[in-house]
Parts: sequence; C-alpha cells; structure tokens
Amino acid sequence: MTDRTAESNADLNVRESDDGLVIRATIDRHDERNALNESVIEGLLDVLAAADEGPARVVVIRGVGGTFCSGGDLKSMAANFGEGPQAYREGFSGLSTLMERLVATRALTVAAVEGYCLAGGMGLAAACDMLLASEEATFGTPEVDIGLFPAQALVPIMRTVTEKRGLKLLFTGEHIDATSAHEMGLTTDVVPEGEFETELDSLVADLASSSPVMIEMGKRAYYTQRDMGFGEALSYMREIIALIAMSEDTEEGINAFLMDEEPDWSGR
Repeated sequence: MTDRTAESNADLNVRESDDGLVIRATIDRHDERNALNESVIEGLLDVLAAADEGPARVVVIRGVGGTFCSGGDLKSMAANFGEGPQAYREGFSGLSTLMERLVATRALTVAAVEGYCLAGGMGLAAACDMLLASEEATFGTPEVDIGLFPAQALVPIMRTVTEKRGLKLLFTGEHIDATSAHEMGLTTDVVPEGEFETELDSLVADLASSSPVMIEMGKRAYYTQRDMGFGEALSYMREIIALIAMSEDTEEGINAFLMDEEPDWSGR
C-alpha cells in the first residue's frame, strides 16, 4: 500500500494498493470518536473523485482506533446557533453530497465497521455498496436524544433495512449490536473481531478482481432499476446485459473461462 497525499489531510488517511485497484480511506479523529467534520467529508469526496479518474475498483472506508464513526461533529453544528436557516443548510449539505457520491461513483464502496457506527456515520456506512461489520460493532441513530431527527441518514438506512424495525431505530435512538443489524438487513456480513482484517482483505480482493466494465455498469444499473416498476426494470436490464456482453472484457472473460485461465481485464 502507498500513501495518497493528494486526498489525505489531518483527519483522513488515504492509501492505495500498489496496482491502484483499491483505495483505503481511514477517518483519523480518535479523540472525537471519528466524528464527521468538513475536512473528513471533503477528503472522502476527493477520494471518490480520484477513484472515478483512475483505475480503482474498490474504495474502503473505515475509522481508526476500533471505531467507525460516531456521526456529525456537534461542535461544528453548535457554531451555527443563531446563524439562520441557510447556515444550517450549508452545514448539513456535505453529508448529503457524500452519500449521493458514494452511490454515483463507479467503484464499489465498502464500509469496514468496527465499534461505534452512529447517526450520520450509520448513514455513511449504509450508503456504501457493502458493509462488513465486526461482531463488536454497535449501530444506532442517537440524534433523537438531542432533539434532532436523523433525516439525511435515514435515506440510505431505510433503503437497506426492514421498515418497521428501521422506524423503531430512527425514533428511539436505541443502540443495536451487529447481529441485530444483520437481521434487519443492514450489513453484508458480520465476522468475529479476530477475523475482521482477514475477511475484509478477502472481500476486497474478490471485488477488485472483477471486470471494471462489469463493476461500473452493473453498479449504475442496480441503483437505476431500484426505483423502477418490475416490467420497466426487466426491460432496462435487458439492454444493460446486452451492452455488457458486447464489451471486450466479457469476451476476454468467456475465452479465459474456456481456456481455464485467469482473465486479463482491459476495462473496455
């Protein structure tokens, strides 16, 4: 792994694999339980932009010190007291933009969740394409305890979990363990703490080995069809599979399979 100084800052450490296929971004605000501030959000947006401009197929987001993210930085929020509605809109817009970009970026995004994953941090994790959680992870939206509704975080959360359990989570602010989060559909996998690094590396390696054409077009197609009616989605996906099948990567993949070889993806 090599450092990417262009996207790193005082609150975010960014590294990439030697082949450039994997970018790992680590929130580094241990004393603030990795709360989201402007520099973290801007750094993550820079990471996603770099992934779209380069060969990256996977972006991994995690936090230092065994904590994923405790949510938004309340100290920054308090600075908006008395400043009027526009200050609040601008203050909250960063997370909204970030979650939107996580879906739009052509790379697959993986949230590597250990420890606390709360409030906006839970929204950040839910907005990623996959969420690998340690058995020791804790999830929740405790904004309600300070009189704030998790309005932005609920958008990716409620597109992931079952409705009734999700609503209870949003309105009570309860903390749930990783097993409960998995049962309600939030996580991709839950693994023992001692196996977390191995399982994360295995998942990332599997994802990064896939055709970049398939990753980009498949991800875009999934999120596009999600809000379509059944028949409309089938019609749309028929066109998508035809386009992917005409790619050089699919031809390479079929030939490699028939020859019992590993495919050499061209990205075309």
